Amino acid sequence: MNLFDKLAGVFGKGTVMREKDSPAPSPQPVQADKAAQTAGDTWILPEKHREQLATLFETLVNPVNIHIFTQPGQNDQVNEFATAFCRDLSRISDKIVLHHALLDSEEAKKQGADFSPTLLLEPERYAIRYVGAPLAEEGRSFLEAVLMISRRDSGLAKESRELLSALNTRRLIKVFVSPTCPYCPSQVINAFKTAVERPGLIEAWCVDISQARQLADLHGVSSVPHTVINDQLTLMGLEPEQRFVAELATLRDAQSLIAALRRAPGERIEADLVILGSGPAGLTAGIYAGRAGLKTLVLEKNALGGQVSLTPVVENYPGYAQIAGVALMDITAAQARQYCEIVYEEPSAFETGPEGLTVKTATLEIRTKALLIATGATWKKIGVPGEIEFFGHGVNYCATCDGYLYKGRKVAVVGGGNTALTDALYLKNLGVDVTVIHRRDRFKAEQYLQDSVKRESIPLVMESQVEAIVGDKAVRGVRVKDAKTEEIREIAVDGVFVAIGETANTEPAIALGCELTKEGDIKVDERMRTSVPKVYAAGDVTGGGGARQIITAVGQGGLAAMKIFEDLSREKINTQ
Repeated sequence: MNLFDKLAGVFGKGTVMREKDSPAPSPQPVQADKAAQTAGDTWILPEKHREQLATLFETLVNPVNIHIFTQPGQNDQVNEFATAFCRDLSRISDKIVLHHALLDSEEAKKQGADFSPTLLLEPERYAIRYVGAPLAEEGRSFLEAVLMISRRDSGLAKESRELLSALNTRRLIKVFVSPTCPYCPSQVINAFKTAVERPGLIEAWCVDISQARQLADLHGVSSVPHTVINDQLTLMGLEPEQRFVAELATLRDAQSLIAALRRAPGERIEADLVILGSGPAGLTAGIYAGRAGLKTLVLEKNALGGQVSLTPVVENYPGYAQIAGVALMDITAAQARQYCEIVYEEPSAFETGPEGLTVKTATLEIRTKALLIATGATWKKIGVPGEIEFFGHGVNYCATCDGYLYKGRKVAVVGGGNTALTDALYLKNLGVDVTVIHRRDRFKAEQYLQDSVKRESIPLVMESQVEAIVGDKAVRGVRVKDAKTEEIREIAVDGVFVAIGETANTEPAIALGCELTKEGDIKVDERMRTSVPKVYAAGDVTGGGGARQIITAVGQGGLAAMKIFEDLSREKINTQ
């Protein structure tokens, strides 16, 4: 587990943690400890984390000023955490300078700070702020921001810098997050990078919806990450850097601007293998294919990592007793980039022929000898009125991402498998009033989950089918039909979490004419070949060999790449 993951675990406790002072290995923390002991002070960060931070902060180049504004009587527990955490950082490194003032101070008025707590990072140079303390997952973005500011370098790609260089009007970015959302820190860093790149023009906020609920409601936030730019453009979810920068620069949805900016529009590319999807199967295939000498391109329309990046903690991946899903995929993507190119575009058309295939995107034309479909699976929909209309306004598919929005409110979880009951238990733990609705008289979930639901006294509505999700501007209830009596009644809820399984993303396979299984997955043979020559498939889109797991996707991705190499090599020999 890396440092950011461990800090996320500390931040997520929900209370201010302290331990008795103990000396850290580097000179600065030792001095800080002595000073703390003299003052009778305590640490919020455990000693082991302080040691890791001391090593990390050795890379700090320039001082970073952190200004924190609080007000007694407003979010006192969070104020205490934020102040203690920032104080610890300043004691670990003298390059971190802490300033503390009250909301009614002149400095707070000057900086426009009106929420307790508000944290500003190096406001003398940049307009970067946290509205609310950086809890749990946002500990990652906070530390990354400190390192970036110390370098005085945004770290943006060359193409993103070029886009922003033409910007001449101001931008205010508000990224709404929750403490448990694994996608949120990366979107926050997207925003902070642009603020560092164009200081004076771009201002970026990270807003914790669990703390700044009123501001979240004002912007209609019901899923995260939720990004608002200049109160004009709303972006949902985590976006690739270049897409985000293009949207920021143009103030419009960049579906038409998703060009892989390293490539010239209309460019024709020759490749040995094109992989659709950058989840575990796609990235593993990219590594194996690249190492085999195949010129490989990975096409991805969304963020790297697929659904694994939504998993808070992965505990069954060999080599890692415990690791955040997004961290696991970041590591995998970094390795994949050594062997293949990742292009943020999606296929719009395919052409097949005896010499290979042509994959067309919005801006590129790629001629390839083989194609691997590794597009994964997405959550199944109930298919009832209101489900699409209220998506993002009360209808959710990720309890980890959006659960915090419903703390102290009432929701329904629809489903009867492991995911549904896990979501219900997770939401209950957050303080959500949760009811499980299932169409059958018994659950399919593992027995220990059923026992846990019973132990937590979570209400169950069994043998009931959801007929509709109802509301006006947002969800206000679900309409269910009793399977025995056929009685229809309405259950008042503020949100609905759909957890009824997954469906394979087979659109490319259907477009190419690939045969599907009766379950709707892509049918493959033992070499991961589909029914269409030179087209292969791997990972969840094939059903995962009966188990949609990270490890099976990785195995299929590696196997597919090796078989593609063998097939292309054999074909080359036969044509000589």
